[in-house]
Amino acid sequence: MRKIKEGPLKAELFGFLTCQANAEIAKVHPKAMPVILATADEHTTWLRAPWSEAKALQRPLPDRSLLVVLLGEREDVAV
Repeated sequence: MRKIKEGPLKAELFGFLTCQANAEIAKVHPKAMPVILATADEHTTWLRAPWSEAKALQRPLPDRSLLVVLLGEREDVAV
């Protein structure tokens, strides 16, 4: 959000689409996970297909398709 008096400004913005968490992600965050496009065909569909087709990609990856590589408290927390 910005105030009108600030006028035009340049900002780097991003967003991401979430879906229901799969088994691996649910252990860390039970409500949602980012949608992950895993193949070149999925990337193309997301970027070029009509929404009626692309929206099918808003789904979790299959269980056991992700690997948890580290568990524990974060050590990179900003001070």
